[in-house]
This record gives sequence, C-alpha cells and structure tokens, in this order.
Amino acid sequence: MIENSYSRTPGFQAVQRTTAVVLAGGKGSRLKELTARVAKPAVSFAGKYRIVDFTLSNCVNSGIRRIGVLTQYMANDLIRHLQAGWGRINPELMEGVFIIPAQQRTGELWYRGTADAVYQSMDLLDKERTDRLLILGGDHIYKMDYSRMVNFHIEKGADLTVACIQKPLDLASSFGVMSLDKEGRITEFNEKPENPQPDPSNPELAMCSMGIYIFNFDVLEEELNAAVNRPGYGHDFGHDVIPWMIGRRNVYGYVFSEKGHPCRTAYWRDVGNLDQYYAASMDLVQPLPELDIYDPNWPIQTLQLQRPGAKLVFNDNDRRGMATDSVLSAGVIISGASVTKSLLGTDVRVEEHSVVANSVLLPRASIGKGCRIKRTIIGEDCQIPDGMIIGEDSIRDKERFTVSESGVVLVTQNMLR
Repeated sequence: MIENSYSRTPGFQAVQRTTAVVLAGGKGSRLKELTARVAKPAVSFAGKYRIVDFTLSNCVNSGIRRIGVLTQYMANDLIRHLQAGWGRINPELMEGVFIIPAQQRTGELWYRGTADAVYQSMDLLDKERTDRLLILGGDHIYKMDYSRMVNFHIEKGADLTVACIQKPLDLASSFGVMSLDKEGRITEFNEKPENPQPDPSNPELAMCSMGIYIFNFDVLEEELNAAVNRPGYGHDFGHDVIPWMIGRRNVYGYVFSEKGHPCRTAYWRDVGNLDQYYAASMDLVQPLPELDIYDPNWPIQTLQLQRPGAKLVFNDNDRRGMATDSVLSAGVIISGASVTKSLLGTDVRVEEHSVVANSVLLPRASIGKGCRIKRTIIGEDCQIPDGMIIGEDSIRDKERFTVSESGVVLVTQNMLR
C-alpha cells in the first residue's frame, strides 16, 4: 500500500485558512424509518451523540474552526442540535459552525448532487479568508486529524486531494474506487463501479474514496463554473468533478491510516444504511473497540443533557438488574432486567423480567415487562408494550417492522401504532 509522506507544518496558518463544508442535506432513505422525520446526520448514535458530532469534533480537534453545514431535507432537528450544541466557537473571529440552508441559487431546484450543493453555496463562503475548502460528509463515523491531510495537500502542491482507505473488494462497489501512482497521484477514479479495480498491494482490497476532499478554492470555483455548461453533467463530485479533473489538475490521494491519527486502527464507517449503522453501534460495545470514544485527547463533543447516571436496580433471584458488555448512557434505568451486548441511549428504561441482547435502544425508548428483544434497533421515544418478542421470528417481524438485509429489525413508534 502506498504510504503518504506528510509533516505537521508548524503553526496554524494552514488550518486557519481552510474552511470545512459539511454535506448534511441528503434524504438518508437507506436508513429507512430512522430518517422519516430527521436528517441522517441528526440521527442518534452511540448513546448520547448525533452522527454529525463525529465530523464536527474532528474539525474542532484538528484546529479547523470555520465550518459550514449545508442542510436541506428534514433539517429542523439538525438545526436545533447545531444551534444548541455547537454555538460555543468564537464568532468574533469569524469562527463557528454556520448553518447554510439550501439557497436555490440556480432557480427553483434543490441540491441535485454533492457538487451542486457546494456550487449553490460558493457565494456565501468567504474567499478572502479561505484558501481551500475541506468537503466532508455528515454521515460517517471515524476520528481523523484533518490538519495532516491539509499539510499533505499543501506539500504536494495539489489542486484536489481525496482521502482514501482500503476496503474489501466485494464491498468496493459502494464507493468511489481509485488507482494511485508511487507519488500518490490519482491516475484513475470510478464512482461505484460494477467491477472495482483491486489495489496492486493486495488483490483482495480496493482503494476507496472516503468522501473527504480538499479543493483549492479558486480551482473549485473554476471547475464548478465550467461543469454546469458540460453536456451530461450530473452535479456530483464522484461521478463528474473528480474524474474530469484527473490528468488536467494535480489530483492526489491521501491514504488514511492509524499513522498520525487519533485512532488505534484506521476505523471509518459510512453508516448510510441500517446494517452499517447497526454494525458501527455494535463495534462500540466490544471490550476493546476499534473506535475509542473514551479518549480524553480527542473528545467527541455534543449537546450535553443534564441527566443523572445510569441505574441498575433489584438483585432478587427472579429479577436482577444487570448489564454486561454494554454501553449505558445517562438517565438509563434497568429495573430487574437483563441487558447483554447492547447500546442504550439517554433516558432508556428496561422493565423487569425483560431480556435485551445485541440491540440498540435510542434515547427515551422504553421496554415493557417480560419482553425479549434481540438484534433490534428501537427508535427514539418508542414504547415497547409488555410481553413483546422481537428478533426471534423473522417472518413475524417482517409483517410488523422493517428488517434489513442481514436480519436486523428496526422498530419505531409509528410501526407499533
């Protein structure tokens, strides 16, 4: 695998003149009913966080303090979360998390793709204070020091740098797949190809785009202005802009690894569908998770609700409040029930004689008495009635709830009605 050489340039001038743009306007339909009323970046994750908190925390921890969040569909909860939880950065220095609603700059059309979202917002981005734009997705779970990628971009003299990571070849069709030369220059880029090109260093892996880009501001402005006049333009970075720039501009791939980044492994997950969301949640309940959210040197910030600590009550032989290999958030009460390998969000309650295993319970969900819940995602504010069994009979589950390709059950309050 190609190892990118980079240093950490002294001082903060490089990151100070970098503006982050978080794409948070997609419908998120692959998360099914989890995004029926809320934008995907605002979906609860890891107990007390929202998905977007991981990207925003990476920005702040990397020293990038000027962040624009592009919103569109079902944005109310996301906007309220950003206003309440991310209003701490100093606006007097033109730093902060700035909400940029869809501008419809080109007429009555909403965003037609990732590139169009940025294009419609270019006039709102401060060119005088910004040399480059760091384009980020709002629906990925990972920890990354973006300043390292910024310095790599500058030292290579790149016009565009794409963050990339090795993924199994059989999964690569879900990503942009690229080829790099010995210097790290991208020689080929195909968005979601049917037959992905294997990485020369390992034929079982492919070099995949993480959906993280650094563009020089002037270059991006020129490319987007020219692209809108091209026949067949699809308004997307992966399908259109990046392939068009290869061979015409200096385009490099930045290989994401644990080297120089706040992670034990190169952990990165796109939680765009139910199975990936569930898998990322289950990763956190492992004894030694690949993604360490307990690291005080790289805190994941969020809107912190003032709630009491988790409580486990009763120690009788026939009703014992217990939890093993699980993450319990503030305000959780396990009342004479058993919880195993599960993640419980803020203010979740599990009543006596119930058994919860390998499941994700989102904030304020409640499990009634005598329930059995297995391999299930329980949505926010969902109240499971006494005696309900979920996750043991797939045929019955499909009649009542949403079941993913791998058999994970999703339950929301509307389904119970």
